[in-house]
Amino acid sequence: MKILTSPSSFGQISNEPYDLIMKNGFKIVKNPYGRKLTEDEVIEIANDCVGIVAGVEPLTARVMDAMPNLKCISRVGVGMDNVDMDYAAKKGITVINTPDGPTRPVAEMTMAMVFSLLRKIPQADANMKAGVWKKETGNLLFGKTIGIIGLGRIGKLVAECFNSLGNPVIGYDIYPDESWSAKHNVKIVTPEVVMETADIVTLHVPPNTDRTFVADKQLLSKMKPSAFLINAARGGVVDEEQLLYMLQNDLLAGAAIDVFSKEPYDGPFTQLPNVVLTPHLGSYAAEGKLQMEIDAVNNLLDILN
Repeated sequence: MKILTSPSSFGQISNEPYDLIMKNGFKIVKNPYGRKLTEDEVIEIANDCVGIVAGVEPLTARVMDAMPNLKCISRVGVGMDNVDMDYAAKKGITVINTPDGPTRPVAEMTMAMVFSLLRKIPQADANMKAGVWKKETGNLLFGKTIGIIGLGRIGKLVAECFNSLGNPVIGYDIYPDESWSAKHNVKIVTPEVVMETADIVTLHVPPNTDRTFVADKQLLSKMKPSAFLINAARGGVVDEEQLLYMLQNDLLAGAAIDVFSKEPYDGPFTQLPNVVLTPHLGSYAAEGKLQMEIDAVNNLLDILN
């Protein structure tokens, strides 16, 4: 029996996840492309697999129909928007994720992106490496109001981190945890108030199921010209065309983007000096990534065994 390990970086930190699979008597099918798989590629290499240790490749009804032996999809990470959950349920395929694994890595990545934006660290680094001694003038975090869209595991930890530094925090969640927000002094408001009020807005939500933008043109337009936007959530959450327009026309001070509607990304954001870009590496901290991979494998084995 075979298991597909689809994330392109799976097992790079340690062989332990692979060892767990083999010790339980399964054969491993690896991702040979070194990137996110397409539907056709999943079907091509994994049509006879009983399980998938999944990344963000599209696991559609077509893919599932082409895999008659598939019993379980075990996601390395939290987001499940790449999986047709209703069709999986109809087919009797168990779908499970690792909700706790990315929490601290993504929260710490968010903090790093904020400091990079405020103090213009990427610009200073690029100048130095180009032989230019130029002192960039940035901004303090002190006194800035933090706005968080999405107060799940990651959003809560981000709020607690900023709270510990003395920043006022406001937030929105579709199902707000009132007892947590009261305990941590996080004021629950509407998305519009978050955008209008916050000096730094950070997004921690999945994409809408209907593929509309969470941070659409109307919502983005409410942000202050002096504000910064952080997206370490998922591609498709932000209206990238509107965000680009605002950054190009001084309607927003800057942005840090880790996730894109199309990946790998090579579009016009790469030409802007007020943007920090990273290649979807929010969860790519060695300790957290390895634990997520081990958890995903154990989840899969629990179902298959």
